Amino acid sequence: MSTFVVIGGDAAGMSAASKAKREDPDLDVVVFERGRWVSYGACGLPYYVKGEIQSLDDLVSVTPEQFREDRDIDLRTGHEVVDVDPDDRTVTARADGSEVVQEYDHLLVSTGSAPVIPPIDGIDRTGVFTLGSMSDGTDLREYVGRARNDGDLQQPDRGPACQFLETCSGPVGIVGGGYIGIEMAEALAANGFEVHLFQRGDRILTQFSAATSEAVLDHLHEQDVAVYLDAEVQELPGGERVEAVETSDGRVPVEMVLVGTGVRPRTELAEAAGIELGETGAIATDRFRETNVSDVYAAGDCAEAEHVVTGAATYVPLALTANRHGRAVGQTVAGDPTEGGGVAGTAAVKAFDMEAARTGLLGEQAERAGFDPMTETIDAKSRAGYYPEGGTVRVTLTVDRPSGRVVGGSLVSEYGEGAVHRSHAVVGAVTEGVTVDDLSNYDLAYAPPFNTMWDPVLTAAKVIEGNR
Repeated sequence: MSTFVVIGGDAAGMSAASKAKREDPDLDVVVFERGRWVSYGACGLPYYVKGEIQSLDDLVSVTPEQFREDRDIDLRTGHEVVDVDPDDRTVTARADGSEVVQEYDHLLVSTGSAPVIPPIDGIDRTGVFTLGSMSDGTDLREYVGRARNDGDLQQPDRGPACQFLETCSGPVGIVGGGYIGIEMAEALAANGFEVHLFQRGDRILTQFSAATSEAVLDHLHEQDVAVYLDAEVQELPGGERVEAVETSDGRVPVEMVLVGTGVRPRTELAEAAGIELGETGAIATDRFRETNVSDVYAAGDCAEAEHVVTGAATYVPLALTANRHGRAVGQTVAGDPTEGGGVAGTAAVKAFDMEAARTGLLGEQAERAGFDPMTETIDAKSRAGYYPEGGTVRVTLTVDRPSGRVVGGSLVSEYGEGAVHRSHAVVGAVTEGVTVDDLSNYDLAYAPPFNTMWDPVLTAAKVIEGNR
């Protein structure tokens, strides 16, 4: 019997394990996961902290028991893999002080990502949080629950996170103006905290267009979030616990700090086994996710992917990519070689009463990739003008000037007015490499409650084509 071993029990790992077992029931599938949670939606953690999601269990797609009993997968939680030996085709895992050596015929490394911890003095003080795991979510939920102290939030058993305070209700700091920073600003402000957000660069949401960033920034100000741009955090001063955020412009007193400055691929285990990394710093693979080591694959937040616009390797640690590539590896291991596809860097974020989405390459990103970019931004109504509801959608398109190829887009609107869903048309255009003229002729749906006759995406395409 052939054995497929998976290191890491989240999106890529469990998708691969499930697909492989489903395609080849005779395959022996073993998964090692160092924690106790598997197949969970980490993207939902800000909404758990906020209180919209009442239990961590609600973030779990499939329980460990279901994997073991219903899918016949040998899932071993609480097992940390500490060594991979490609010559002997074994992995060594530790659990409860003992070691287990497991042979494999095929191996998937899906060790995920870890929060980037910037070199800031005082970042190890009590009261400084990250949000990269279920335990992080538990700590932050406890913090918020103690602040509210009104029974609305289910409070977990008291852990170390908030023992440093009898109450948690003062101002809080967020370092980083990306996805996590914006989502957590909403979560904390919704629970009555005075929120101060510090961004090192001159705008938030730097992966989006400048027009989108500006719209979200204005909305954060409307929500009384204090945003500090060009604010390089130099120190998190205090005694045992953090008491302030200090930048070159001064010191802001806070009671807690959330650090959301991005993630990095977990590659230490792979590197030690002689598995090569790519230029991005993540694990390099071919189009079937196989590494330079025969029968060893990598997928998810630890691995590179191919960008659909440039064809070059890129690092885009997002959930759908992990699931797609994990599923493809499972199918490959079961005997049907499957690629899993490239990525466009498509992402979305909710910021209080606004929503935003982006895909492809925008502005300077496209220029660095060798294109001659042309970018236009338009504002258009989200529904028919005579319909009693609706709002505005701001669409930014970037095209390659000589060819007219659509290479990227960024959209923002009031929450519920369709920026995210409209972005899917742009994703299709970017992925298929169509021209802006082709995009302007897309047959998009129209009805007064949902859209204008000319969808904002079509309007943006017509404008940019007319200005080329």
